[in-house]
Amino acid sequence: MHLLVPFASASDPACRAALPGLQLPRLTTLLAALVPVYTDEGDDHSLSPPHERALAQAIGLVRADGCPFGDGLIPWAALEDVQPDTPQAWFTPCHFQVGMEQVTLLPADQLELGDEHARALFDALAPYCTEDGITLTYVSASRWHARGEPLRGIACASLDRVAGRSVEAWMAGSSANPAGGQLLKRLQSEAQMLFYTHAAHDAREAARQHAVNGFWVSGAGALDHPLTRQPRPTQPDGLRRAALQADWNAWQQAWAELDAGEIAQWLARARRGEPVTLTLCGERTARRWTNAAPPSAGARIGRQFKKLLGTPPAWKTLETL
Repeated sequence: MHLLVPFASASDPACRAALPGLQLPRLTTLLAALVPVYTDEGDDHSLSPPHERALAQAIGLVRADGCPFGDGLIPWAALEDVQPDTPQAWFTPCHFQVGMEQVTLLPADQLELGDEHARALFDALAPYCTEDGITLTYVSASRWHARGEPLRGIACASLDRVAGRSVEAWMAGSSANPAGGQLLKRLQSEAQMLFYTHAAHDAREAARQHAVNGFWVSGAGALDHPLTRQPRPTQPDGLRRAALQADWNAWQQAWAELDAGEIAQWLARARRGEPVTLTLCGERTARRWTNAAPPSAGARIGRQFKKLLGTPPAWKTLETL
């Protein structure tokens, strides 16, 4: 019974300003009933956001030596494949929006991209990938599966990091595989030119839709040992969707729905004495609470102080993420 909440908070000043207005009575009560057991502190510039690091830990996705995968090196694409020891990645068609001072990215799920255009662009790009030792497979309009040795050891920024932001600091590369990083940058440049001259470009322009003028690489790498996967946590998506579009009114509404939904369910289970775990993730930090382990001496003292001072509202906790 593990609830993992991405984008429980965000670094956008508008989100920080909205936090004190959140009314989350069930989350406040649940946090008071659980014991903090883990904190993963980072910063806004890591390639792997806290919720992806937390998910990897929860399902047991670690290297052969038992250590977590490095920043941007969590092999999400290989995890879903029958040959996870082969280097793989996700290619996501996207729109690079050129501004006066920066280039920002809009991913496929914000482009109204259907199979007709996506498949045509995929078919155009696949032969170029083959020439460079990468086999491309069409999975959906927003997700193309790539396989090949050039994808080994490539550090990639998650789409959840780069969506709607400047791409300059997030381009794929790795000191462990500089040749692979350069190959991918060249492929991305070739895709930009290829897609611009494709008939799908004209069709989307005529329909006043964003052009698909490139792709983003994420989840690259390979598993170096057989993996025994742990059950996947429940992971609601409403906060994430709203945050990636910087729609903070929708984000507040998503929190209200989450508090009345899954949070209420987890609180009821905790009150029945069932073991529950809650992980809240912002853009810097992930924190985990549970009732499945006895509290440490420090945690017991902390709870005594809480009783004396009163239970702080949940937004105070969200402010630390």
